[in-house]
Amino acid sequence: MKYSDVFVPGGFPHHTYNPRVERNLEARIDEVSDNLCKLVTVTGHTKSGKTVLVRSKFPRSEAIWVDGGSVSYEEDFWSIIIEQLNLFQSHSEEEILEDTVENGIEGGGGLNGLVAKAEAKVSLREIEKNSETKSKTRNATSRTTALRGLSESKIPLIVDDFHYIPRELQGSLVRALKALIFDGLPVVLIAIPHRRYDALKVEKEMTGRLHPVEIPLWGTEELLFIPKTGFPLLACKVPSTVENTFATEAIGSPHLIQDFCRTLCRKYGIRTEDDGTNIVPTPADLREIYSDVAETIGRPIFEKLARGPRQRTDRILRSLKDGTELDIYGLVLRALAHLKPGLVTIEYEELRSAIREISDDVPQLHEVARVLRHMATIAASDESSTPVIDFEEEEKILHITDPFFAFFLRWGDLSTQ
Repeated sequence: MKYSDVFVPGGFPHHTYNPRVERNLEARIDEVSDNLCKLVTVTGHTKSGKTVLVRSKFPRSEAIWVDGGSVSYEEDFWSIIIEQLNLFQSHSEEEILEDTVENGIEGGGGLNGLVAKAEAKVSLREIEKNSETKSKTRNATSRTTALRGLSESKIPLIVDDFHYIPRELQGSLVRALKALIFDGLPVVLIAIPHRRYDALKVEKEMTGRLHPVEIPLWGTEELLFIPKTGFPLLACKVPSTVENTFATEAIGSPHLIQDFCRTLCRKYGIRTEDDGTNIVPTPADLREIYSDVAETIGRPIFEKLARGPRQRTDRILRSLKDGTELDIYGLVLRALAHLKPGLVTIEYEELRSAIREISDDVPQLHEVARVLRHMATIAASDESSTPVIDFEEEEKILHITDPFFAFFLRWGDLSTQ
């Protein structure tokens, strides 16, 4: 039993998978296969276990999986399905036309109709055959081919990170699949419950035919299942206080607590159960674990947000109370880190109060709003499938939507940009 098989952040944790039975989530997913005739939408915060839950019931070997992050155009979507179903868009038919000509001379006994008499006769017969081959090829569109393949195979279709498909395509794809869904094809869309997932378009196309499954953030006991199950498999004992700390710092994300446990094993040299021992990490050890995880998962997007847009003509340095000098982008990020946010909604005044606590040089309202708008644009255009923040300018509200980013603001090194 390897530690990397027990604790699996970002993959399917076969040994530490928590079905969260009390929430009846698996039963809701199970209904997909029972000729539900409804579109199933699985929504929840990023890194909340949506994909793991669906994969527990529909492994990749038994379903068609489309990653929304790989779909930029409609053609991409149908091509992925065609490839997984091993279909062909071209269909060829051949027709052979054959003519037979007979020439012959016969002697001896005569013929009575078509039946020869039992008399000696001489026959000389020549047969000529002429044949002609006609072929025709029919090319079907990728959409037609994919829909026909799904209809004939009845293999479930799972679209992961549906929110990352361009919003103008989301309604079009659901509209194309609607007839197959009504005929019983299992179709599941996995998305975050935020503005990049255009739920209104989906609901418009599937009025009365939606089967929503909402994935709530994990509670402390649900998160504790992972270390309490995993460490004994590796013959390790970890203080309950440490396990509780892991659950608290995970911000409702099973991915993060899997990462903590895995990093702890690596730090103490636990490779298999043969290395099992009592692990009693110090507060310094825990800080190092959190820092390592934060740098791994949050550094790239933090640096992009800190750099801001390309133009830098307005980057006036502002002094913090600790003597650090930062431009307005660095100042706003440092204020967010001061709040140590979870997956929360932050009002402008709350953010401005945090800025006052760390700096005497407080920007104007419109300046902060402009920075948040630019940051939201950068986050939305990032290569990751989920924007880490979103800003509603009219309401002056900032949403922290990614636990990885929130965790980096708590434990990452903010001094380098």
